[in-house]
Amino acid sequence: MRIAPQLPQVACFDTSFHRSQPKVSQVFALPPDYAERGILRYGFHGLPYEYIASRLPELDPRAALGRTVVAHLGNGASMCALRAGRSIATTMSFTPIDGLPMGTRCGAIDPGVLLHLMKTGLDLAELEKLLSFQSGLLGVSGISSDVRTLLASSEASAAKALDLFVYRCGRELGSLAAALGGIDSLVFTGGIGENAVPIRSRICRDAKWLGLELDEEANARNGPRLARSGSRATAWVVPANEELMVALHTQRVLGKRRDRVA
Repeated sequence: MRIAPQLPQVACFDTSFHRSQPKVSQVFALPPDYAERGILRYGFHGLPYEYIASRLPELDPRAALGRTVVAHLGNGASMCALRAGRSIATTMSFTPIDGLPMGTRCGAIDPGVLLHLMKTGLDLAELEKLLSFQSGLLGVSGISSDVRTLLASSEASAAKALDLFVYRCGRELGSLAAALGGIDSLVFTGGIGENAVPIRSRICRDAKWLGLELDEEANARNGPRLARSGSRATAWVVPANEELMVALHTQRVLGKRRDRVA
């Protein structure tokens, strides 16, 4: 603003897409004045989820009008339940630490563990470092935060980290399916979701109870469709494109600004 005060600036918030969630999905079980102070489940990865929602009508019209779970799996990982393209529930909440275990973030954890760690000597800075930078796939494996490295490793700890990741994806998928009353489609996106064939295969096989029948050959080709013909629930790989959503929102905001000036 100092260098070019005449240049318009547009901010696109990753949390905005999730404001369509019902209030019960946004609040914690705390006294209401905390929610009034902004202590809510905000959710993140909203821009890529919005992009997936915009692509669903051309890929899978039935799912676009129905119930979809999007798995944004990468170094930062989350999942989101969509009904008719609108966010109903998501795994991240007040911060991006919550939900799935990630590259270096722990994901959901009993708050009592945090109280215990602080009572037994861990200070706030150390705790933040542990939760955000020393946990997740890196912390469990002791090897790497990168799924490619862990898949290539013969170390038992690498397999343990991947087992935990797949298990937690399945748990969260079940939770989001419950919020939707079932699913019509599962969409994978993000670095892991778009490229890690074995991880997608394991998650889809575990989701057979939701009516998803995986086509292993299609999965090996990276889709885009992953489900067998006749599968009650479909599955897709859709590369994320949050840059496009930022560009479209910026264009819309600047268009309104020009209209006001005119």
